[in-house]
Amino acid sequence: MKITALIVACAVTLAATGRGQDWPQFRGPDGSGSAAAAVPSTWSDTENMIWKAPLEGMGASTPVIVGGKLFLTASVGGAGDLVRRVLCFDAATGQKLWDQTVESQLPESDSIREDHGYASSTPVADATHLYVFFGKSGVFCFDHSGRHVWHAEVGSQLNRWGSAASLTLLGQQLLVNACVESESLIALDKASGKELWRAPKLKECWHAPFPVAGAGGAPQIVMAQAEQLVAYDAATGDEAWRCKSGISWYMCPQPIVSEGVLYAVGGRSGTGGLAVKLGGTGDITESHRLWTLAKGTNVPSPVLHGGRLYFAHENNGTAHCVDLNSGQFVYEEPLSPHPGQVYASPVLAGDTIVYLGRGGQAVLVKAGPKCEIVGSARLEDGRGVFNASPAIASGRLYIRSNRNLYCIGAK
Repeated sequence: MKITALIVACAVTLAATGRGQDWPQFRGPDGSGSAAAAVPSTWSDTENMIWKAPLEGMGASTPVIVGGKLFLTASVGGAGDLVRRVLCFDAATGQKLWDQTVESQLPESDSIREDHGYASSTPVADATHLYVFFGKSGVFCFDHSGRHVWHAEVGSQLNRWGSAASLTLLGQQLLVNACVESESLIALDKASGKELWRAPKLKECWHAPFPVAGAGGAPQIVMAQAEQLVAYDAATGDEAWRCKSGISWYMCPQPIVSEGVLYAVGGRSGTGGLAVKLGGTGDITESHRLWTLAKGTNVPSPVLHGGRLYFAHENNGTAHCVDLNSGQFVYEEPLSPHPGQVYASPVLAGDTIVYLGRGGQAVLVKAGPKCEIVGSARLEDGRGVFNASPAIASGRLYIRSNRNLYCIGAK
């Protein structure tokens, strides 16, 4: 596919999802984790609860919403009796519309660290089809009525953390981070599942493929991996540029972009994050790396608002705010009530950041130069399992735990 055609196709795809109404992939329509609509500043199992649906199966995948339908994955059982499920709900009412079982290729990992389970990859949907990824069992395409359309395998390797990389659509391409399964970034034709190209030697990369505009507006795919960021030509899979991160191991959070600059955070060792000006070629560490951070986070992805970058530390419950121009921390403040561990990526609803802890405690912070806490909420008495990131569609907040699917909105 020609570059210009790919750009046009990508723009059409985003427009067709109805940006204000839908949440078609991990981190929303443009991968920023943000929505214009505000959400309630407090909720509970009864307050501002539009509906609640029980889930038969666990998972860390985020709900995706397109055209009034909500899609979700879940798993039941362990390595020996594993059943994976693809679920569809009416986003307005919570009524289950269909439930399909996907056959898993066994054996799977006999245990997944921290009980993340076997349904961690967030699906992606367009106006007519849904695409789901289940690691070595492959990628599956369904139409919105639940009919299975195609299946593609992308590798057979396993990892003790499971396979959590979410899918991304770019025009007619379905992008698959198969770092675990085959150490590859793979582009599939979304209509047929046919492989279009494969970029090898993908190392320690855990987030959804992230499209950006490179030199001259040419689409590229950025992957944060061991010790570096690497961008690939979206038409061919060839390497376009690389930049050393200063982080001596991997980076889990998904990058984010604003006004031609890419921002990425990590938390394992070395530096905590970096800013990279887009548009370079080859090794751009010296020419395009603008600044690095001394601190970062290992799991949740960041959000942007008003010239600042926001993220929470995954373990100590500290909220961080960074000035985009200087790379200096504006604040580092403890969230209150303490959310416990934070694995879910925050979402930005209007000018409010929603941080969700693993137990179900949420803290809402107004985006700005001060850590102004404007609300808090708790589900399942703060003792649930909330590994999945929230989603926002049509002014409603959707949250899943290992027990329930919640729709939250003003009542």
